[in-house]
Amino acid sequence: MKKTLVTGITGYVGGALAPALAHAGHDVRGFTRDATRVRAPVADVVEGDAQTGAGLDAALDGVEVAYYLIHSMEASAQAKPAATGEAGRPSGFDAAEHRAAEHFAEAAARAGVRRIVYLGGPVPAEGAAVSRHLGSRLAVEATLLDAVPSSIAFRASLVIAAGSRSFLFLVRLIERLPVLALPAWARNRSMPVDGRDVMAYLVRAATAPDALAGRAWDAIGPELMTYEHMMERIADSMMVGRPRVNLGFSLTPVAAPVAAAVAGEDVGLIEPLMESLESDLLPRDELAASAFDVHLHSFDAAVERSLRELERNQEVRAR
Repeated sequence: MKKTLVTGITGYVGGALAPALAHAGHDVRGFTRDATRVRAPVADVVEGDAQTGAGLDAALDGVEVAYYLIHSMEASAQAKPAATGEAGRPSGFDAAEHRAAEHFAEAAARAGVRRIVYLGGPVPAEGAAVSRHLGSRLAVEATLLDAVPSSIAFRASLVIAAGSRSFLFLVRLIERLPVLALPAWARNRSMPVDGRDVMAYLVRAATAPDALAGRAWDAIGPELMTYEHMMERIADSMMVGRPRVNLGFSLTPVAAPVAAAVAGEDVGLIEPLMESLESDLLPRDELAASAFDVHLHSFDAAVERSLRELERNQEVRAR
């Protein structure tokens, strides 16, 4: 059995990926800052912190494939990239992500890891400004791909799943707002992907041939749609009608705290996410599903399944 490391194992993706890998025959080890928070059925867990490098050598010892699922959106959205922290280094979530990725890349190279698999974000449309959130994801991607040549990165936009905070954010807005005030970015387009398909991409990356490695792939769903259309389809599945007002502006620094409060989310997550929606987030190609033999679920099927899973654990009042 292949020894496989899953970082971020207390998060939605890591927690779902670990048992999927075990089912596929992998000997799974988890890496987390707090082992008491691990809910995935993994007996081998190493505690540590990628931002300091603590525990990485032990976690990567004997590992053939390592999944890097660490993101650092905890920092306040008000923190700017120019701010400086300890020893004059840049502070904020983007600097924290870069620091953690560098430590992980160095430790993986020392351990002789054959492949790193990374789940990041999409590339904005050509000529569009790159947000802090997406710029950070692309910098991490480059660091990991450079460290271990046979690595694979996936770029996913909105993941449709009960455990996806981005999806839950949209559900809560639809549920709690009597009128949907849609900012200018709601007319931008993307290709949302079912969480089940993301898991399929990730699991198959572990054993994918080297011909598919050394690059990033767009992990997309089968449908191109605007964010406004996504919200309409989610509202239909929730069986609610919400009047819409299309705004000609975004004003994300003002709107994000309001939207976060309505949805019960952390503005430190919501503002960078909203900044990332200011342009189309489209794939460079649509080859990933064929290359990794992933049969894609439709958007409506993904939404229905995700809402049913949500309802098992918490109330969705609009339903």
